[in-house]
Amino acid sequence: MSQNSSSTPAGSLALWGGIECTVNRVGDRYFNQATQSGHESRPDDIGQLQSLGVSTMRYPVLWERVAPDGLAQADWRVADAQLAQCRVRGITVIAGLVHHGSGPRTTSLVEPSFAPGLAAYAGAVAARYPWIEHYTPVNEPLTTARFSALYGFWYPHEHSDRAFVAAVLNQCRATVLAMQAVRVHNPAARLVQTDDLGKTWGTPEMAHVAAFYNERRWLAWDLLCGKVDTTHALWTYLLEHGAQADEVLWFRDHPCPPDIVGVNYYVTSERWLDHRVDQYPFLTPGLLGGVACIDTESARVPEAPATSLTPLLLEVWERYRLPIAVTEAHIHAGREDQLRWLAEIWDAAQAARAAGADVRAVTAWALLGSFDWDSLVTRQAGHYESGAFDIRGGTPRPTAVAGLLRQIATGQAQAHPAALGHGWWRRPTRYHAAPGAADQPTTIITDPSADGARPPLLISGASGTLGRAFARICAQRNLAYRLVSRAEMDITDPDSVERALATWQPWALINASGYVRVDDAEQDAERCFRENSVGPAVLAMACARHGIHLTTFSSDLVFNGRADSPYVETDDVSPINVYGRSKAQGEQAVLGRMSHALVIRTSSFFGPWDQYNFVHHALGALDAGQAFAAPGDLIITPTYVPDLVDTCLNLIVDGECGVWHLTNGAAVSWIELARLAATRAGLDPAGLVENTAGDCHFIAPRPTNSALDSGRANLLPTLDDALARFLMQRADMTAQQ
Repeated sequence: MSQNSSSTPAGSLALWGGIECTVNRVGDRYFNQATQSGHESRPDDIGQLQSLGVSTMRYPVLWERVAPDGLAQADWRVADAQLAQCRVRGITVIAGLVHHGSGPRTTSLVEPSFAPGLAAYAGAVAARYPWIEHYTPVNEPLTTARFSALYGFWYPHEHSDRAFVAAVLNQCRATVLAMQAVRVHNPAARLVQTDDLGKTWGTPEMAHVAAFYNERRWLAWDLLCGKVDTTHALWTYLLEHGAQADEVLWFRDHPCPPDIVGVNYYVTSERWLDHRVDQYPFLTPGLLGGVACIDTESARVPEAPATSLTPLLLEVWERYRLPIAVTEAHIHAGREDQLRWLAEIWDAAQAARAAGADVRAVTAWALLGSFDWDSLVTRQAGHYESGAFDIRGGTPRPTAVAGLLRQIATGQAQAHPAALGHGWWRRPTRYHAAPGAADQPTTIITDPSADGARPPLLISGASGTLGRAFARICAQRNLAYRLVSRAEMDITDPDSVERALATWQPWALINASGYVRVDDAEQDAERCFRENSVGPAVLAMACARHGIHLTTFSSDLVFNGRADSPYVETDDVSPINVYGRSKAQGEQAVLGRMSHALVIRTSSFFGPWDQYNFVHHALGALDAGQAFAAPGDLIITPTYVPDLVDTCLNLIVDGECGVWHLTNGAAVSWIELARLAATRAGLDPAGLVENTAGDCHFIAPRPTNSALDSGRANLLPTLDDALARFLMQRADMTAQQ
């Protein structure tokens, strides 16, 4: 990441921050991101956010939240407490008043009462907090109008250009009136006007639509700047869809240009329009002017120009000649791609500055993560994306993104080895598949030298399910790695480990090897302890000596099964078989030698890439019309291997340590797991036979209840979600055979 300290249009590039704070309405239901994240009930959050080095915060003081029933009944308590923290800590606040919302229930984006209502609320905010000098009365008015009035996702759920035009004009009028009301109390108040800025590309047949979209993206800013009159490119469009000439020209006569143009930019911002719908059988086409068309991300289409923020920032500069800030920079992806995206946005802003644009800041958005944007916040499924912090444990946990922001804030160069390499939006694997092209299994490349000099993750266990899963997903996520066999690194031999570390010089080591045969261990204890206890201890000593992060795996079988509820990380271990004792001793040996190692306890794997797991066997038997027996008196927590690996990689990039329990959360018996999978697969579960642990004739005793929960955070998706994805992958692989 470049850090340009030379003279620029407005001093050095600043780092700002923001929390995802959408309060949107779907039908009669409001979705409140700040409530979901728990931020409103955590007074210490502001200090955590300040620790990142941000100088300015986009902070919500939202109309729907503070005064849903009118100003007379406004509840300022949360805003008072959090804004006081900002003021004491010297954080510049950009107050957001409506964020993808439609106002309280008494109004909406297309109601005449929206603009004067927001203005009255803005005046009350300014009177209460006269020290706040920056405002965003309405976040992304054009984008919100599209989602609410053109696409119908959010309230008032309209689907017409007429409603869209009304919503844009109404929100922009509300912005002008709100700033007038604010400036009564604070004449120096400044408008930071945000909107999503991308660009639309497409096939020649869609060029006329792309041209219209590329004009439309400026509309809200143009209105506020007083640039819309009879000569404007959209003048005829506005009047044809319900606008009156005088209400449009009102903005020319009451200009309220942004003091800072806020550009929100995502990997989805640049679009590709394609009339060849048959080339995208997996996407649902829409209708544009009565013509079927695919609207997809430009990054997914090889014909589209490479996405880039720098030329878009220069377009903003040339059009308005006003100061610019990137007011949202965030991506939902693996942790390393989150780092890569933020670095790319920062460098794009620096490049625009070098070309003469007055770009003031980059805003790290969604610092506390966000919920349900995979459905555009149209349903509350609890789908969480982490940011600089992960809040799933109740207390915000810093991720690697937090570390990168601190580096940016202090002028340091990017330092995380996982961030080296291209993000998914730059890799050839990003493109939509050609028609009829079957998804092929990811090629496992064990030699990272093909990708330059990036230090790799070193993964032991080349012949095992877990080791190969790590290699597969590292390849998918463009993480350099080396998957090694016992011949290449014998984890029980200190000299072999030293040679491997010297050869591949990894930044982290994942011990995915070990003894896994629970019943055989009763007669093979020496080998079991050597591989599960001695080997991890050897790795811990070597990694501690060389400053290499270590991850190793333990088991639910370290517990005796007598608890009435699932076990958490702090519960005492008390194994009842040889295998469990070897894992418990391995945990103690690793953490005793390397306190910052990461120890993952997990349970009952199932996954799509091997046929040696319980769920596959159960479904295979039912498919063949055979009976399948499983015990109903042993309680476990199943774990979907792709979820486990993805989460582990995020924790490794974050530098996490200590014991973590990672499973898909549901405590079920083996027979219940088989029934869930069968039902999900549409198979008749009548062929499933419930038996007991005694009927299985296990050699090693099993704990009756080895279910795992977490006192730190439950990071994996639900079992139901995992089974759905497993069955989809299984069906795809069956179809390819």
